[in-house]
Amino acid sequence: MGRKKVKLAWITNDATRRTTFEKRKKGLVKKVSELATLCGVEACLVVYGPQDAAEAEPEVWPSPAETARVATRFNSMPEMYRWRKMTDQEDFLRQRVAKLQDQLRRQDRESRELEVSLFAHEIMAGGRILDDADLNDAMGLVQMIDMKLKLNDFS
Repeated sequence: MGRKKVKLAWITNDATRRTTFEKRKKGLVKKVSELATLCGVEACLVVYGPQDAAEAEPEVWPSPAETARVATRFNSMPEMYRWRKMTDQEDFLRQRVAKLQDQLRRQDRESRELEVSLFAHEIMAGGRILDDADLNDAMGLVQMIDMKLKLNDFS
C-alpha cells in the first residue's frame, strides 16, 4: 500500500516538525550512503538543524574530515565544471515549462493530424462532403495527401 500525498507546507506543531525533520534527515543520510556505495561515487551530506535546536553543529556524513575533503575537492574544480550541471529552482522550472510546452505542441500536432484523418475518412465513407470543409480542414487535408504521396512515392 502506498503513502498518501504529503502537503508541502510549514508544520506548525513543534514536536511534529522536529520528528519529521529527524525522520527525513535519517532518510537523506541513508540515500546518500546508498548512492555512494552502489554507484562508487564520492558523496557527502551536510544538514543544519532548525535554528532553535540545541545542537549548533551541522549533521555531516560520512565524517567531518571526509566531508571537508569532498567539499574542498569540489571547490577546487574550475567554475565552469562546478556549475555545469547545477540548477536553481527558477532554471529547473523554466526547463520543465519548456519541456511541457514542447509536449503540448506535439500533442496539438498529433490531434490535428487525427482530426484531418478522421475528416478524410468521413469524406471517403460518404458521411461528409468536401464542401463542408473550412479553410483549416482543407489545408490539413492537402498537407496530409501531400505527405502520403511523398511516403508512397507516387509523385
